[in-house]
Amino acid sequence: MIAYLEGTIIYITDKFIILNTSGVGYKVHITPELALGFKEGSSISLFIYTAVRENSIDLFGFPDAGTLSFFELLLDVSGIGPRSALGIIALAPIETIKRAIATGDVGYLNKVSGIGKKTAEKIIIELRDKLQNYKDDNNTSASLREEGDILEALKSLGYSQNEARDALKQIPSSLEGTNARIKEALRILSGH
Repeated sequence: MIAYLEGTIIYITDKFIILNTSGVGYKVHITPELALGFKEGSSISLFIYTAVRENSIDLFGFPDAGTLSFFELLLDVSGIGPRSALGIIALAPIETIKRAIATGDVGYLNKVSGIGKKTAEKIIIELRDKLQNYKDDNNTSASLREEGDILEALKSLGYSQNEARDALKQIPSSLEGTNARIKEALRILSGH
């Protein structure tokens, strides 16, 4: 079982990289966000999840053990495979997804993460107890509602779900207030 790789990136796309490790090229599936931070010729290290099936062996790479651990937690949900779990991780910040699961916020998971309603409900039912420590924060529901409101505001201004989600991920967590966060998202989307 491959659990960790270090090497040089010899090829990169928004879905996978080929990592040269001691003369062997490993195809490692990654999130588009992670791919943006990489360049061909860069030396990197990744935590790896190895998915073995009848007709393939796929490697999924993560920047840290915490992200890998959450990915494996998503795989515990019946009906979620490695590609789906990677897609979920790619669509919203992990801490936000954990808070939404812990508080049972199906609407947030459905809106922001792009997860279908039935899948969101299944994830909440199967993982809520494992993420109880994210439920303690009194501001959690308000924070999730605020992010949902920002997403809806950006969509109403004509931005796509993906554009709005990407901008939402780039807003500094130190910035407070719905209006200030919407303004920052618009600044990000306009490229200034």
